[in-house]
Formats: sequence, C-alpha cells, structure tokens
Amino acid sequence: MSPTFSAAASGPFLIGGEIAVNRLGFGAMRITGKGIWNGPDDRAEAIRTLRRLPELGVNFIDTADSYGPFVSEDLIAEALAPYGGLLVATKGGLTRHGPNIWAPVGRPEYLRQCVLMSLRRLKVEQIALWQLHRIDPKVPRDEQFGVIADMIKEGLIRHAGLSEVGVADIEAAAKVFPVATVQNRFNLVDRTSEDVLDYCTAKGIGFIPWYPLAAGTLAKPGTALDGIVRKTGATPSQIALAWVLKCSPVMLPIPGTGKLAHLEDNVRAAGIVLSDADFRTLDAEGRRKA
Repeated sequence: MSPTFSAAASGPFLIGGEIAVNRLGFGAMRITGKGIWNGPDDRAEAIRTLRRLPELGVNFIDTADSYGPFVSEDLIAEALAPYGGLLVATKGGLTRHGPNIWAPVGRPEYLRQCVLMSLRRLKVEQIALWQLHRIDPKVPRDEQFGVIADMIKEGLIRHAGLSEVGVADIEAAAKVFPVATVQNRFNLVDRTSEDVLDYCTAKGIGFIPWYPLAAGTLAKPGTALDGIVRKTGATPSQIALAWVLKCSPVMLPIPGTGKLAHLEDNVRAAGIVLSDADFRTLDAEGRRKA
C-alpha cells in the first residue's frame, strides 16, 4: 500500500543546478553500530529501513566511508543498488580508529583512494555528490581542493561539496571547483552556521544540516514548541524538522535512523507547513535557548 505521506511534500532542489532531489533526505550514519562503529545491532531492520526510502519519496541519501567504517556504504549498496532515481552522496577524508574516534586525513592520494573505494562499495561508476568530510589542517587546503577538481575532470565524481566549513573556506574552494553543497551542523537551537546558510542561500548552494532534529529544552512542557505540538498533533522532532525546512529553499535536512518507524515519523514532517507566525516564534525562542 502506498503511503499517504511523502518526502516530495518538502519540495525539490537541484544538486549542482541539475540533479533534482526532494529536500527531505536521509542520513545513513545511524544504520551502523554504537559509536558509528561496526554493523548495526539489527541488520535486517536497517535493510528494511533503507528499502523503504524510495517508497516514501526519499531520493537523497547522505553517507560517508567513515560510517562503520564502510558499513553504511555496503548496506546501501546491498539494499538499493542500482539506485534508479536515487542520489547517493558520500564523504571521505576522515579515518576511524575506534568507536566515536575520527581523525582527518586530507593528503591528495588518500582522498583519491577514498573516492575509488567508495565507487567500489556503492557499485557505481561515478559518485553523483562527493563531499570532503573535513578540511585537514595539516595539509594545505588548496591541495585538497585540487585533487577534488581533478576527480571531477576525470569523471570519478560529478559534483562536490564540503563539510564543517566557514564562508572563507567555501570561497577558497569555489576558486578551484564548483561547490555544490555544504554540510554543517544546524538546528533550532544551534545557529552557529547561520552565516554559512545565508551565503549558501544567496549562491544557490545546497545546505545539508546535520543533527537537524535537535530542539533542546524547547521540547519541555509550556514552551512555544510544546504549544505548536499540541496544536498540530505532531511530535517535537517533526516540528523542529519542519522549522529547519522552512528556513531556506536550499535547506536539505538528512535526519537519520536505523528504524523503520522512526523513518516514517521523520518523513511525515515534510507535510507540516508552519505558519509564518509559528516560524518566527520558534526562531526567537530557539535563539534564546541557543
């Protein structure tokens, strides 16, 4: 039976100005084990969750070679290859040495290896969107940007983006290759990257907020968020996600989960339309709590 809700309700965005996706996507970090290390506790449920995505209109998936490591990409390929109509974006440049341990390596030869191995794991001939997971401070950033530009020219990747960067980083990268997306932390109570969002909105660059569901203490009884939850019948996370979606037409939130029921709850947020008044109220209260 087809669902009565769909990520298509979030509206479209063109990655790199040419690949259409629904703005509400899926982050595939949580289909791994505790500490984003090894496989999930319930592998079958993770596969079911992934296979449900296209049925719910979710056609933009964000992953990384470091999730597991490698586990997320492998599961996505098993569940969804050859992907008809799906854009699977991945990232490289972070190495793993244990649960919750992340270390950037931005040497050009390593970034090239990341792309070649992601191509193999995802079972594709070209990565539609590849993102530098972190700029390695130990390596000149222009060397990192340069190898990305080379891989675009070679056809290994189609579009490229950056993660956890400032406006100056985006401007520097844009001199070397077209920056299609930026992935920074952003949510109702974390506006640290608001200047980056404003820049991306002005330039038409996709902004992928990670940790988009956070609402902090705004979810407590008696808050403005609680009042909107009671009025709409939605959950606090759904309202927080609807708020993020309304922030900008370039916003591409990727709430992640390894549970089918949680996925469906997240996708229902695409159909929630906040009034301008509710949006402003949440915006103001979120700033006070940030």
